Amino acid sequence: MVDLSIVIVSWDEKKKLRRNLEKIYKSRGNFSYEVYVVDNNSSDGSAEMVREEFPEVNLIEKKETVGFAAASNKALSEMMKIYSGKISKYVLLLRVDMKLKSNTLINTLKWMEENPQAGVAGCHLVNEAGETVRSVRKFPHLLDQLVIIFGLTDRFPKVVRDYLQLDFNYENDKQVSSIMGGFFMMNTHAFKNRPFLDEQYYFWFEEIDFCRHMYKYNDGSEVWYTAVAECGSPEGTNSLLLPSGDKLIHFRNSQLKYFRRWLPYWQYLVLRLAWLIRGVKK
Repeated sequence: MVDLSIVIVSWDEKKKLRRNLEKIYKSRGNFSYEVYVVDNNSSDGSAEMVREEFPEVNLIEKKETVGFAAASNKALSEMMKIYSGKISKYVLLLRVDMKLKSNTLINTLKWMEENPQAGVAGCHLVNEAGETVRSVRKFPHLLDQLVIIFGLTDRFPKVVRDYLQLDFNYENDKQVSSIMGGFFMMNTHAFKNRPFLDEQYYFWFEEIDFCRHMYKYNDGSEVWYTAVAECGSPEGTNSLLLPSGDKLIHFRNSQLKYFRRWLPYWQYLVLRLAWLIRGVKK
């Protein structure tokens, strides 16, 4: 059984996928890795590239484009089949556009070994300008989500500041509520009561849902941010703006599903009304 299973979901990102795989196989250290690439129905030859250049990768080809949670779960399911229901000690969900540094994986794994209370951990993310990407979040509440939906962040900065943890010190390790899913390392003891991401989330909120579920049902498991390792997040953003187009629909749907599961039903109804007022009805 290997120490770390790395799951990368990719859709028409051949160059970024190749870069990540090259970096992974140069960063083994004393740990053993296995890599699962879930090709989400790409049309740019990504799957062919993996087969030809990285034959050791466990390649899973989807014939249709599915959400991040469903694609990641497919890899987790394959692991369990191979290991007869068991799984490696750690699993890393790695976004395909992330830029691993030479010591990112090694340092994070060492930190996880020294901190068994961490069921989930994320490292320091930086954008291409070298700026810290704010990857730590508090769990969403009705007020901060309403402020974001209506674009009122300038009028109510304290509400958003608390939710986005704008005063968080990214130079120190700290227990947090949740982290962004670009670099999402899990100690598989956190799978005790829930081994998979919830596939009702097509995109957005799946990692927040996992963290919340872990805190509620897995005694002693915590979510941590650690500064011992750094990873590039080229598309990382500190913007408070909502996405647009289809991404906005996915954000809205996932947000509503999250509230319906975790918060009082009346808050879910208020959010639905807010989206109608904003003009997003789909």
